[in-house]
Amino acid sequence: MKRRHLLTTAAALAAAPLALAHAQKKTTIRWWYHFDDPASNPAALVADFEKANPDITVQAESIPWGGGADYDNRLYAAIIAGNAPDAAMVKFNNQPRLIEMEALAPLDSYIDGWSGKADIAEDFWRLHRAPDGHRYYLPVQYVVLYLYCRQDWFAKAGLKLPTNFEDFTAAAQALTGADRWGFGLRGGAGGHDHWASLVLGNGAKLSKGGLTSPAALAANKWFIELFTQRKVFPPSAPNDGFVQTINNMKSGRTAMTIHHIGSANDMQAALGDAITAVPVPIGSTGGWSSFGDGSNAVLAQSKSRDAAWKWISYLSTGAANVAFNKLSGQVTVTTSGARDWNVQPARFLAATTASLKMAQVLPPTAQTADFTRTVWPQTTQKALLGQITPDAMMQTFEKLYFG
Repeated sequence: MKRRHLLTTAAALAAAPLALAHAQKKTTIRWWYHFDDPASNPAALVADFEKANPDITVQAESIPWGGGADYDNRLYAAIIAGNAPDAAMVKFNNQPRLIEMEALAPLDSYIDGWSGKADIAEDFWRLHRAPDGHRYYLPVQYVVLYLYCRQDWFAKAGLKLPTNFEDFTAAAQALTGADRWGFGLRGGAGGHDHWASLVLGNGAKLSKGGLTSPAALAANKWFIELFTQRKVFPPSAPNDGFVQTINNMKSGRTAMTIHHIGSANDMQAALGDAITAVPVPIGSTGGWSSFGDGSNAVLAQSKSRDAAWKWISYLSTGAANVAFNKLSGQVTVTTSGARDWNVQPARFLAATTASLKMAQVLPPTAQTADFTRTVWPQTTQKALLGQITPDAMMQTFEKLYFG
């Protein structure tokens, strides 16, 4: 009996250093991220996470965004080289290629067992489901496009802020004149988001035949004629990009434009309470507001998927998500965080959350990359300048997507 006790004790003592070593073994995960402001640094979030999870070390690597192409290309290259990070910030527009590369780990079981899921509205989960039915992305930040309005001009003209396309058209015409225009169109690169709100929200549909139906052609003809006939866009509209449309609004040259909450503080600084925001007009198809995602994914190459999930889910939870989005300049994805959000004035957050119900994304296909980068801006510019008809413009889009 005594011998057995001594043997048991000796075995326990011998095993103790091994158990202790195992308990203290750390997992290091690499996470790629990007912020609009390169000076923003998530070091405090990393420190808080590592304090709560002493067995995990997070190696946060800031990767230059470069308009999206630089970041995406570096991610693709790292995956091909077998040197992908464990987790990375990602966008919807690169999901098709990442899925094709089998580069993403499905997150379904993680999400379904996660206590933070209920704090994120169902609209996010609707948008984050991939075409194959799986969820590869975890939302961490977002923006939804809405309509900026010079409410002081509307009040002076006795106009109500627009909720439908009839009100929008009437206001745009009434507020055009004396070197100012009713709406600042982004006709250059990135302007497909304006077009989507005004055409996909007013009769056109991104389905076979849905871009050339009578309702779609009428909606696009109305859109083009706002410039060619009604002249409610500035003359520079066919070439205007983000900077021009925002500067025109801030300088008092336009009464309305479409963007998101990322511009709210600049608008407030320039115009004070004269500027407000409302959801984009709602038409026959129920409205279309482009959803700008910021998500995290776990890469399939990761040998530490559980630890990577623990990190990205932390970033999408409660106070951590609020802190993250104060760094990113976008909006918390949590319902709890939105209640006390003070990064932008409340009226802009209200317009953002009210727009979620009509938030949409373009199809996650290879055609969309061509559409947004070249086909939409080149074709739309020709239509605005009268070089092709509005119907020909829509036929080009229909052919691109549906052959």
